[in-house]
Amino acid sequence: MVAIGAALLAGPATGLAQQSAPQPDPGGVTVQLNDDTAYELGLVNKYVHGDANVALAQCPGGQGLKAPTSTTFSSPVLSIGKYDYGPLIGVPANVSAEVELKKDTAPGNYPLTVNCNGKSYTATFSVPARQVSAVPSGSAHAGDGSMAS
Repeated sequence: MVAIGAALLAGPATGLAQQSAPQPDPGGVTVQLNDDTAYELGLVNKYVHGDANVALAQCPGGQGLKAPTSTTFSSPVLSIGKYDYGPLIGVPANVSAEVELKKDTAPGNYPLTVNCNGKSYTATFSVPARQVSAVPSGSAHAGDGSMAS
């Protein structure tokens, strides 16, 4: 599943803003991490371990429906990868970038900022604790007879 983001807007870089639905500022700028899908809700502004994560923004001022190529994302806990400066179907964004969580990032809330037309806009996203993905060595397994006496 590819999680594509939609919705937390932020006001100018005077502080972090967290909202549950897209609320563009008067200039039409939004920024968020990931987007809810038709079959999975609760992805907006949440980092998803073990899945693709995408920074998204709506930044006016480019050619046609595209964002200006000077648009950039930043976050103290995310590595920003490949950018795409075009509109996305079903997502209110015209710039996106692949993101990965930096090693040893603790669970918590962090900023995601987009620099759009020389101004910064910030949203807050959460990083949940990692789930245990492997069964510890030597532990009992249901149905394997290890608990039989």
